[in-house]
Amino acid sequence: MSKFGTLVMGPAGAGKTTFCTALIQHLRLNKRSCFYVNLDPAAEDFSYEPDLDIKDLISLEDVMEEMALGPNGGLIYCFEFLLENLDFLTDALEILSEEYMIIIDLPGQIELYTHIPVVPALVRHLTRYGSLNISLCAAYLLESTFVIDRAKFFAGTLSAMSAMIMLEIPHLNILSKMDLVKGSVPERQLKRFLDPDTSLLEDDTHDGDQRGERIMDPASKESVMGGGSFKRLNQAVAKLIDDFSMVSFLQLDVQDEDSVGGVLSYIDDAIQYHEAQEPREPNDEIDYGDDAMTE
Repeated sequence: MSKFGTLVMGPAGAGKTTFCTALIQHLRLNKRSCFYVNLDPAAEDFSYEPDLDIKDLISLEDVMEEMALGPNGGLIYCFEFLLENLDFLTDALEILSEEYMIIIDLPGQIELYTHIPVVPALVRHLTRYGSLNISLCAAYLLESTFVIDRAKFFAGTLSAMSAMIMLEIPHLNILSKMDLVKGSVPERQLKRFLDPDTSLLEDDTHDGDQRGERIMDPASKESVMGGGSFKRLNQAVAKLIDDFSMVSFLQLDVQDEDSVGGVLSYIDDAIQYHEAQEPREPNDEIDYGDDAMTE
């Protein structure tokens, strides 16, 4: 029996848990079943209580205290411990029917899926390579305010591409918190960031030349961040992204129901959710789970 789900990931502060909350609410309003999995061992505040919480297995606070590790080292330890105890996930997920959308909320330390192979190993267990055979789609969130700083935007885009290559599953890239930039960034300019290419850096060239005309301390932050070497580095990163031609973005405003629904439709298409569903009678009841989705 097929199962379906999405991995919600991205840098810290990108709005992953907020997106999960909006997605759960949208699914409930449309009478669809979902199962919420929290895999962030440091997360505490939820609008919807997770159906499965990694803190029931291991918590970051306990690891840091008992193992004398810092936050990043403790987080890696938590995931390595999870990989040694995959029955924690398997026992809870294998009983779910194909009607469920499994929403997996990951922590914001992107090194877990770009530098260290713990999340790729977890994905292999969850997907067709493991016993659960979940059709998974990754949803990588990048905060839309990154578009104001082109260098920061391309660094985030490179991380998204790295995650795509490492995980090897259907992948959506999403510019989150669109409500924060819609008033300050023109719509026409914003659309250019949805399919990033090197032309985005050309707008900064004139400003960089103007800064170069002033005498600056070579060791100052302004000099380093606006110098020729930094500019060439950004252009190389942008060219790499452009050459791969893999990354494009959807827009997300969690306060807009249509925006959330639009992103969900892309997730459904990526995992072929609707193709596996049986026709339902109008009066069929939807199972939300015993403890799931209670505010």
